[in-house]
Amino acid sequence: MHKRPDDPCPFGPAVEILLPRWTSHILWVLSEHGTLRFSQLRGLIPDITPKVLTERLRKLERDGLIRRTYHAEVPPRVEYTSTPLAETLQPAFRVLATWTDQHLDDVASARRRYDTQA
Repeated sequence: MHKRPDDPCPFGPAVEILLPRWTSHILWVLSEHGTLRFSQLRGLIPDITPKVLTERLRKLERDGLIRRTYHAEVPPRVEYTSTPLAETLQPAFRVLATWTDQHLDDVASARRRYDTQA
């Protein structure tokens, strides 16, 4: 999957992979907490529905960003962990987290100004 020649944004394909709703949340939580079970992920991302979590986990596994490990026990146990490929995203995620900390109030102020003018 390479950048399309007619796409003016050099990171458009990365946005399509990483920024659908909940995807970055899952990657961040796995990076911060390590290997987790489905119920643990749900607990750390409380607003996500089980259906959406399942869909996002499957997509992330397909994209090579998480690894799903099935343990044939009674009861069966499934664990999810970040792959080395996903870990390469951490510097970018940390930049976004820092930007959020530093500028989210500025965005909120700009929105208020805009809304009062509209």
